[in-house]
Amino acid sequence: MKTQLQFDFIVDKENKSIRIRREFDAELPLVWDAYTKPELLDQWWAPKPWKARTKTMDFREGGHWHYAMCGPAGEEHWGLMSFLKIQVQKMYSGLDCFTDAEARINKDLPQAKWEVEFTAKGKTTLVEYLSTYADLAQLEAIIQMGFKEGMTAALEGLDEVLLHLKNI
Repeated sequence: MKTQLQFDFIVDKENKSIRIRREFDAELPLVWDAYTKPELLDQWWAPKPWKARTKTMDFREGGHWHYAMCGPAGEEHWGLMSFLKIQVQKMYSGLDCFTDAEARINKDLPQAKWEVEFTAKGKTTLVEYLSTYADLAQLEAIIQMGFKEGMTAALEGLDEVLLHLKNI
């Protein structure tokens, strides 16, 4: 029998934030690797049929992840996560923004502070995101851009990657 895994997506306009709680059917070390190793991130971060492609990643405090979301027609949308704090297999935080291929920040698009926490729950792992925006307009813009739908699809892709990795 398949266990029902937790998934919550909560928009809090008063605090200009989005909280996501997502449980995965894999143990913490494997889930942590899927979030912190570019060769694994590239397999699931973009919602299908899009693909993620890492340009550079330096996973350390003060480091960054610069990547593109690549569409089926050749589109590229670039992003940058600048890591602020990392506690191995517990949490990381960072500043997330849209950029160009040279990592120049696009100040016309939403920017957020992300806090991502990992909790072992036996054979499963709970990942909790808190994404906070400077103002309500940025929060509403990211929602209009399809953040919930894109993130939901990407996390389903992670389910597939984890299943594959567990069976290797």
